[in-house]
Amino acid sequence: MAMLDRITVDPCVCLGQPTIRGLRITVSFVVKLVASGMTTAEIVAAYPELEAEDIAQALKYAAWASSERMKLMPVKGA
Repeated sequence: MAMLDRITVDPCVCLGQPTIRGLRITVSFVVKLVASGMTTAEIVAAYPELEAEDIAQALKYAAWASSERMKLMPVKGA
């Protein structure tokens, strides 16, 4: 896994969900903002405690986490 030094997991913060630098901003929240069409600049403007590198690492973490899990999906018509 690439260096993800801005992603933290603490059972006392956001119920142990991965967060950005221990802030109460979860990786999943940042990924949802990107998925909704917000740019990095828009996210940083809306949440000034975040930095561009935080957004990049959240996306890298999400990509890594989703590739580590495999779930078989039912085949339609089978």
